[in-house]
Amino acid sequence: MKNHREIAQIVKKGGVGVIPTDTIYGVAASVWSKKAVERAYKIMKRNPKKPFVILISSIRDLALFNIKLDSKTQKILEKLWPGKISVILPVTSKRFQYLHRGTKTLAFRVPEKQSLSKLLKKTGPLISTSANPEGKKPAETIVEARKYFADMIDFYVSGGKIKSLPSTLVEIKNGKICVIRKGVEKIHNKIKS
Repeated sequence: MKNHREIAQIVKKGGVGVIPTDTIYGVAASVWSKKAVERAYKIMKRNPKKPFVILISSIRDLALFNIKLDSKTQKILEKLWPGKISVILPVTSKRFQYLHRGTKTLAFRVPEKQSLSKLLKKTGPLISTSANPEGKKPAETIVEARKYFADMIDFYVSGGKIKSLPSTLVEIKNGKICVIRKGVEKIHNKIKS
């Protein structure tokens, strides 16, 4: 099993891997490598118009994407994160066209899982999506992921069997949370303060 330093080195060189996320196994690559992002689309046979979720280590990482939060949105995010909730935010910079695929939005998540958080601090933001070709069942084990991707993937990190719903996907509009996809985490559990 590779340690975080080895994984970070592979990721920084444009590697694509399968890692246990805070919800399910995910195909991950550095958001800063256009080549790795395009490779992930090919490996996944993913619809090229569908952006990946971006895993970040903290709210501060949003600044890397030129996202300026108003105080209402900031407060909501502080309640939702860290957690299994991906939040769609506007990303209008042309520089990130290869990530937002013309949608001018990206879904971000700050995972609660300690090992993943530590990895993100070393690798920087990662694209992530369930470990399966589009239309197939998400891999619950590394064996299943290997059956899908074999040596198209540069590294596999096992986290045992993982069976979970994907993250809950929300958008914040005028200070209100709109649920786009119900997932593993219930919003009201997070919002109660």
